[in-house]
Amino acid sequence: MAIAELGAVVLDCPDPRALAGFYAGVLGGSVEGEGDWVDLTVPGGRALAFQAAPGFVPPKWPAPDHSQQFHLDLSVEDLDAAEARILALGAKPLDTDDRSRGFRVYADPAGHPFCLCRA
Repeated sequence: MAIAELGAVVLDCPDPRALAGFYAGVLGGSVEGEGDWVDLTVPGGRALAFQAAPGFVPPKWPAPDHSQQFHLDLSVEDLDAAEARILALGAKPLDTDDRSRGFRVYADPAGHPFCLCRA
């Protein structure tokens, strides 16, 4: 028997509304809230939340002495098409040179790493 159920994944960032808007552009869904806490409810009812973090320092990737802490794996049908769309939204490529792999690594506008993965 489970002790708890997952409520939301929360990303610290300097501008919660802006980062929620980026992920809404990637995943769809609706952004709600202002100020220090903003929620994104994606299709299917899952939630991502974004919390203001004064002095936020983005993770470094790859850097064994500065762990990325966590990352999101986002499944897509077409890596090239998805890549073009997320770059237009403000993502930055981190590890995209090996085009034969089934994943590519990017940073969101606040610097959190995430992967596009072939579904």
